[in-house]
Amino acid sequence: MTEKKTSSSRRGLLKGAVAAGALAAPMISKADTVSLRFQSTWPAKDIFHEYANDFAKKVNDMASGRLKIEVLPSGAVVPAFQLLDAVNKGTLDGGHGVLAYHYGKSSALALWGSGPAFGMDPNMVLSWHNYGGGKQLLEEIYKSLNIDVASYVYGPMPTQPLGWFKKPIAKVADLKGLKYRTVGLAVDIFTELGASVNPLPGGEIVPALDRGLIDAAEFNNASSDRVLGFPDVVKNCMLQSFHQSGEQFEILFNKGKLNALPAELKSIIEYAVQASSAEMSWKAIDRNSKDYSEMKKQGIKFYKTPDAILKAQLDAWDKVVAKKSAENPFFKKVMDSQMAFAQRAGQWQNDYMVDFKMAYNRYFNKKA
Repeated sequence: MTEKKTSSSRRGLLKGAVAAGALAAPMISKADTVSLRFQSTWPAKDIFHEYANDFAKKVNDMASGRLKIEVLPSGAVVPAFQLLDAVNKGTLDGGHGVLAYHYGKSSALALWGSGPAFGMDPNMVLSWHNYGGGKQLLEEIYKSLNIDVASYVYGPMPTQPLGWFKKPIAKVADLKGLKYRTVGLAVDIFTELGASVNPLPGGEIVPALDRGLIDAAEFNNASSDRVLGFPDVVKNCMLQSFHQSGEQFEILFNKGKLNALPAELKSIIEYAVQASSAEMSWKAIDRNSKDYSEMKKQGIKFYKTPDAILKAQLDAWDKVVAKKSAENPFFKKVMDSQMAFAQRAGQWQNDYMVDFKMAYNRYFNKKA
């Protein structure tokens, strides 16, 4: 009798504990799932769209059924350059792109990527954004434009090539009259250098090159350039440039949709951004290096951009920013903030970081 009573008591306690646990952590039904429709500014096959999906997967996995982000490719709802307006109006719940695509709203927005950033590398620019006042300045600019979005800047990109050319560029004069594609403040840099610039979105560049509508173009990186088809229509790529040497990605949310979420889901989004930023950096190193190697095997010719052209870019940049600073108070405000951060952080980086190329050449490039 004692054993039966004890066994019954234990079963009763176990049932009570299960019931209490069920109350503490209820099962999530599909009806409780918040679904958000996102669009990227990238073609579905581009690694950039993959980055957007990587972010969405992290949020979806951590939210355990309470939140689901679906990411559509560029053009599924709106053209790439209309993403900001679509998220602001609620046509889309969010999106994935770059701030340079909003250049038409305010020239200052392109400073999160265009130009030499006073010698900062992409990760340093991201540090400035998060710890040097950039985030607050971006919020201030959006508010002045009556744009009610939540912006998460993340994902420092590797330095972008000068671009793809039908024949190598040997001197600054070779750029004069060239029909060239770029975006953001790089439009102003190359215009200053004498090029005729057309700011096409990513998916339209290679068809334009193929049809002769443009003579040359830059997009971003070895993986994107390869999958978008640049090597199929042009065989020369010039590496290294100051036109976009420190660019970042931007994840956008409609602020009303974001604010309606419970605090724990907002935290999941915030930490998913940070995790995605790290993963994107690591994935880029792996994938970009593989695709660079494969394109060299395919016979694509890569050339280092001559120093004379790099110097001319800096000269052109100085003229562009002087003009923009006079036209747009926010532009000057962002520039001043970046300069103050770059002077301190750049001194530290330049003094502390060893010359990695010395070690690389020792093991893999004995002739250098």
